[in-house]
Amino acid sequence: MNSNLKFDFTVNKENNTVNIKREFAAALELVWEAWINPEILDQWWAPKPYKTKTKSMDFREGGTWLYCMVSPKDEIHWCKADYKKIEHQKSYSYTDNFCDEHGNVSEKFPNSFWTNVFSENAEITSVNITIQYESLEALEKVIEVGFKEGFTMAMQNLDQYIEAKFKLRKQNKTSNKARVCTYLNFDGKTEEAFLFYKSVFATEFVGKGIERFGDIPAEAGHPPVADEIKKMVLHVELPITGNYILMGTDAPKEMGFTLARGNNMHICIEPETREEADRLFTELSAGGNVTMPMADMFFGAYFGEFSDKYGINWMINFQNEKNLNN
Repeated sequence: MNSNLKFDFTVNKENNTVNIKREFAAALELVWEAWINPEILDQWWAPKPYKTKTKSMDFREGGTWLYCMVSPKDEIHWCKADYKKIEHQKSYSYTDNFCDEHGNVSEKFPNSFWTNVFSENAEITSVNITIQYESLEALEKVIEVGFKEGFTMAMQNLDQYIEAKFKLRKQNKTSNKARVCTYLNFDGKTEEAFLFYKSVFATEFVGKGIERFGDIPAEAGHPPVADEIKKMVLHVELPITGNYILMGTDAPKEMGFTLARGNNMHICIEPETREEADRLFTELSAGGNVTMPMADMFFGAYFGEFSDKYGINWMINFQNEKNLNN
């Protein structure tokens, strides 16, 4: 979690409520979707190591969300939310109950009434939550079983989801803000590898998705692309954990590449200015081996590649502002 984002959790025993204010580093529409879309809720609502599985959801006034939380030992706890009032991207309220798989309410656990209010300020979205319990005894019971700790973990799950699914996908290098990525080279298995990574991290490719060697423009001054490599991957980007991006490409021998362990991974720096790109290239490559001097490339970047004097591989990639959204 970004330590600058607010997370207030207070218990008021005078009126039997829990009051929570939580900020997220994403636009309002994105956070709202994460709270009302069952496919997304299933990825973050339950505190780890539990998982949420939705059986049905009808997000409307009078509708119900029926779901369960599953423990690592496959113990299943059913819950349901009965929606009362909904104001699109502003607020919604519901009654929360433990139940059976058919939605029949359990009398063993106290129900609660939730009101979630959403607001946005400069790409920071706040969710203000008020949870009302029927009695002080009910409130104390949920606090005793660790509600605060569990809800804190769920919020951290949502932070991670937003970073991977929303923030990076929306950003997709739409400005020349500096960033650092890892660039991976494969011998024709980039697509296979990145589909695997995509399934593991449950994220989506950014930008144009998988770009292939066959997409290289003919007028770029390069020799014609051989038919056998046209379907190989020229470039792909995938956000993973913690605001980080994996990039990848195939390195076909038909285009002069010799792939070996040690040259199949690069640290890729994308500085904010052309001048900074030159400085980083000059200083980091001193005493090393330059494999591609800094130059303007057909794909719209000012690019260079080298290994430093310690054998670490680097790429310097500056994108001109006018090319960022092309």
